[in-house]
Amino acid sequence: MLPPIFDVLPELRRALRLYTRCILEAPPGAGKTTQTPLALLRAEAEDGWLQGRGILMLEPRRMAARNAAAYMARLLGEPVGRTVGYEVRLERRPGSRITIVTEGILTRRLQQDPELAGVGCLIFDEFHERNLNGDLGLALALDCQRGLREDLRILVMSATLDTDPLRRLLSLGGCLAPDRPDQPDRAGAECPAVQSAGRVWPVSTRYFSSLRQSVQAGRATTGSATAGAAARAFGGTERLVAEAVRTALAEESGGILVFLPGAREIRLVQALLEELPGQGISLHILHGDLPLTAQEAAIAPPAGGERKVVLATSIAETSLTIEGIGVVIDSGWARFMRFDAQRGMERLVTGRVSLAEAVQRRGRAGRTGPGVCYRLWDQREETGFRASRKPEILETDLASLCLELAVWGVRDASSLSWLDAPPPESLARARDLLSALGALDEAGRATRRGVAMAGLPMHPRLAHMVLEAKELGLGMAGCLLAAITGERDPLRAGAPSVDVRRRMALFAGSPWKDSGGRSGGRRIVEAARQIARRAGVAPENGRSPACLVTDDEVEQSGLLLALAYPDRVAQRRARGSFRMAGGRGAALDMADSLADEAFLAIGALSGDSGDARIFEAAPLALETIERLFAQRLEWRDEVAWSTREEAVVARRLRLCGALVLEEKTLVPPPEALRLAAVCTGIRTLGLNCLPWTPELEGWRRRVSFVRELEPVRPEKSNGQTDGLKAGSRLPDLGDAALLATLENWLGPFLAGITRASQFKNIDLTSALHALLDWDQSRRLDLEAPTHLEAPSGSRIRLEYPACGASAENGDVPSPVMAVKLQELFGLTSTPTVARGRVPVLVHLLSPAGRPLQITKDLQGFWKNSYPAVRAEMRGRYPRHPWPEDPLSAPPTRRAKPRG
Repeated sequence: MLPPIFDVLPELRRALRLYTRCILEAPPGAGKTTQTPLALLRAEAEDGWLQGRGILMLEPRRMAARNAAAYMARLLGEPVGRTVGYEVRLERRPGSRITIVTEGILTRRLQQDPELAGVGCLIFDEFHERNLNGDLGLALALDCQRGLREDLRILVMSATLDTDPLRRLLSLGGCLAPDRPDQPDRAGAECPAVQSAGRVWPVSTRYFSSLRQSVQAGRATTGSATAGAAARAFGGTERLVAEAVRTALAEESGGILVFLPGAREIRLVQALLEELPGQGISLHILHGDLPLTAQEAAIAPPAGGERKVVLATSIAETSLTIEGIGVVIDSGWARFMRFDAQRGMERLVTGRVSLAEAVQRRGRAGRTGPGVCYRLWDQREETGFRASRKPEILETDLASLCLELAVWGVRDASSLSWLDAPPPESLARARDLLSALGALDEAGRATRRGVAMAGLPMHPRLAHMVLEAKELGLGMAGCLLAAITGERDPLRAGAPSVDVRRRMALFAGSPWKDSGGRSGGRRIVEAARQIARRAGVAPENGRSPACLVTDDEVEQSGLLLALAYPDRVAQRRARGSFRMAGGRGAALDMADSLADEAFLAIGALSGDSGDARIFEAAPLALETIERLFAQRLEWRDEVAWSTREEAVVARRLRLCGALVLEEKTLVPPPEALRLAAVCTGIRTLGLNCLPWTPELEGWRRRVSFVRELEPVRPEKSNGQTDGLKAGSRLPDLGDAALLATLENWLGPFLAGITRASQFKNIDLTSALHALLDWDQSRRLDLEAPTHLEAPSGSRIRLEYPACGASAENGDVPSPVMAVKLQELFGLTSTPTVARGRVPVLVHLLSPAGRPLQITKDLQGFWKNSYPAVRAEMRGRYPRHPWPEDPLSAPPTRRAKPRG
């Protein structure tokens, strides 16, 4: 039976005869990846446009590229590398007519040959994954087609994609074939979209929420004790997966494909299912770091009478067809890179799959027959799933993309056609990094070093390291470190130290020998040698082929990492805690052998909240930092307030970014910096650290009281103001205002002050009084007197409200006058301040000074309340006068003389 894609191949061929751009949408299993290029090649003579040229197909994953090439070659009865081949990072077996490429290979081809001579068709497979290289490749290909190769065909293939935005992008400028001059509106032609219905078998979906509850309660099988402990560390998800596998084996038929976030979880589940092999079941793992033989074994049909269980990452979602699969078990999780803008680094995160990804995974169970999909979550949770994952271009590091654009000759990314334009802020960060690495000049153009960096298949940081290492005579060591960084950690999880020298040392001396199923060593050796060939690093004379580096070169690992990550050179703050040159914190286990190093060069680290977690690092000598970054070192005077010492600390610092390489005491500190530091100290401690007196506090309250009155004094009816100018409001002496303006009003009185213990010597009274001019001081005394004279002749102190206080009705609160009742005999009206505008709040006291009553209406008190007070108090204080008519009685401060 022919694959479903054959039903639409005639329509696709017709579209590519008439148009230079086309979209092909086909579900997984339709055969678009392997059948479409072969069909276009077979129809070459009839269709006419290919004209002996090749087909280049961009595949997002290396494994898919290799396997697709192998499958097509088998269909032709040929070995890979004849008609059909592939090129992936550091591995090249091109075909004469069809070559499947990945990981920036298309970009390399375009940069080296902008016309793509010998290529008739570019195919972007699995474009729905929105890989960064795919978006960049399409933008450059469209630019190439418009400016150099109008006959080039561009075919975008996708399984699940909203094709409308893509169709609008591909229709820009028109896409009719150049040999159709009969068409009057060539610019208005719309890009065709061909759809294949596919042949998807029915897949029933079962949500495993009930099993999850039983596993979390501890009722599910856990396998070995070691595996069980590891699974619990991940929250029990692996135990749930293992139980789902056992359930599917008991209740369903066919092979089982299990989707897990990454290799770590795969190993944990593999340990939990250790009893399965030998029971007519073969257990396989599938992820991108496996050797080709292991990948092929996972994909191959099961042996006769045997059921296959494949534990895979999201690599199995598309492109690959695993034979014999009838059941999919979806954990609902995936691992992906996300750029942390605040930290300026990428981090690997584990998150929920999108709904589109869940649909893709489910569809793998219906490729060859009816199937079943176990989803290990509650169906209600799907309301929180994203519809699809964000395109990489919107949330990943754009340093490589930015460098490629510069080499292409584009300084303004918006001049190219993007499905989603790269964010300007991400491009700006990328340009800053590339400029620091010497890849861009001041105008944003690619330098010679930048062009050389772009020619190496790795991140610009690592490319810069390799080229610098070559100049320093450490070329092979740089290539090896780049290979270790780009491949899986050869020490794997649980390594005793993050020290990258331990990884480098594995390749110094005897050749790598795999053990315990490890295969990363061979891949690292081959990758290092290929990088060396690309970078022009010649093998050292007299060195054994098995010895990539010497012991002395291993000790230079810190220097090499510093070349790649100058912003991650770090200085110890405390045991296991470091500050990086970029200002961020980083940490490692305090038991690690590098925990007490004075300086580290950090390679791999996480971008989680708090201090980043260090995964790879090496020691770095101070002398090396001074030599490598001599142009970046600077002396800076730092005068600051020390909260620990409560004093000004003045230092002259030799800095490398945020790192302090040398420190000297600065005596005397520059006056402006000393003053700023003292004011910082006062703000830190608060205004109460200054030498306030009760009198000064009272003065401050009086100023605040007057300030709350009308901003300008009203004139008297005769136009006079008693000699006072109707000037500006008095200054704000609230805490916030005083703290904000310390340098202005208190600065002149802080000469020689460097410690909090000296604050008592500050002439605070003079400093504050200087804030009022002569007219304002006169106004203060008239509006807010310190005392009022009672009828008895006593001068009674007024207590003004606290700064910022307000009455309930919004008026200015009244000052308080506390006075003995007998001293006010004969006074008919309430005393006032503010030139009669504000009544005083009178606290009437007994002869013993105890409160009797509070009033703002003295006349009302004499009339209404005094008789009751007199009746109660005359017996208690018989030696003091309590006349029936207080308004006619003489005021007195004394008691009656004894009879």
